[in-house]
Amino acid sequence: MTSTERDPASAGNGLTYRQAGVDIDAGEALVEAIKPLARSTSRAGVMGSLGGFGALFDLKGAGFADPVLVSTTDGVGTKLRVAIETGILDTVGIDLVAMCVNDLVVQGAEPLFFFDYFATGRLSVGPATRVIGGIAEGCRQAGCALVGGETAEMPGMYATNADTTGDDATGDFDLAGFAVGAAERGNLLPRAVAPGDALLGLASSGVHSNGFSLVRRIVAASGTGWETPAPFAPEASLAEALMAPTRIYVKPLLALHRAGLLKAAAHITGGGLPGNLPRVLPKGVEAVIDRPWVVPPVFRWLAARGGVAAGEMLRVFNCGVGMALVVGDPDRAEAMLRAEGETVFRLGRVEAGSGAASVRFDAVPGFG
Repeated sequence: MTSTERDPASAGNGLTYRQAGVDIDAGEALVEAIKPLARSTSRAGVMGSLGGFGALFDLKGAGFADPVLVSTTDGVGTKLRVAIETGILDTVGIDLVAMCVNDLVVQGAEPLFFFDYFATGRLSVGPATRVIGGIAEGCRQAGCALVGGETAEMPGMYATNADTTGDDATGDFDLAGFAVGAAERGNLLPRAVAPGDALLGLASSGVHSNGFSLVRRIVAASGTGWETPAPFAPEASLAEALMAPTRIYVKPLLALHRAGLLKAAAHITGGGLPGNLPRVLPKGVEAVIDRPWVVPPVFRWLAARGGVAAGEMLRVFNCGVGMALVVGDPDRAEAMLRAEGETVFRLGRVEAGSGAASVRFDAVPGFG
């Protein structure tokens, strides 16, 4: 709006909300733009449609008899900073969903519905729709419904790009997600983990959404631009390679669980294998990693360029293992997971221990 134009909602010389930096019309336009995206994620149990004051969900309609609700919330960390700086906005929503629903499924829960929170200094319908389009895609992959969310335009809280205007203007924004799932009361995980069980790993799709503060520090020190070919994947730019979305493991893990083959699962996020696997193990056992897996090139590059020791790499990143599983019958479990399209590693075994659950590395993967 130029200095000579009048906001039709204004009266006299009074200020309007738009002049204060909040565009209600843009918010309403975004809601209309994302309604088809939300509809594309609908599933059994959803009641009503996007736009109400709250979302309704019928657990009986979703097929549950005696359900326990499981809820999670998360963000994507400073991977969001890379998305903002590079304009790669279409997949960060998948990351957001993945970080929540992967935490649900390791508890034996089926993700049911998802909410997002999108906050920015200046709402631009085009970029916001791209972000929420990724959220809808993540929900489709996980089999859960995008039933609502909050879009907050807060001038002065987030930096805006003063050089661009219109629906393609970009600036800082924040993103958070909230997922709710359910499991039948007797089917929660973990359960019956014991010495002699086997440890399997499911391959990650890359860095996923943890450790990006260190990633960004390494990239800055390397002098490699986001737009240059990735040294470890020259078919893509560095930004595209690092922004590969987090893998969503919901469907294969639910299939394994329903077949009675899954005893425990750990989503490998910040803290890596040593920080996350003990969270799903009982006292008095030790997870022994005795088979090294092939570390993907992105992690070898990060380790080399940053001079990061192997122990620190394993503590910060997933290093190629996005999900760790405890199973009693590794042959059957591996066959089912491979049939579901997963790359599976044999990692080791569960042994008797003393005190709190722990992880012992008898074999460390190579980063050279």
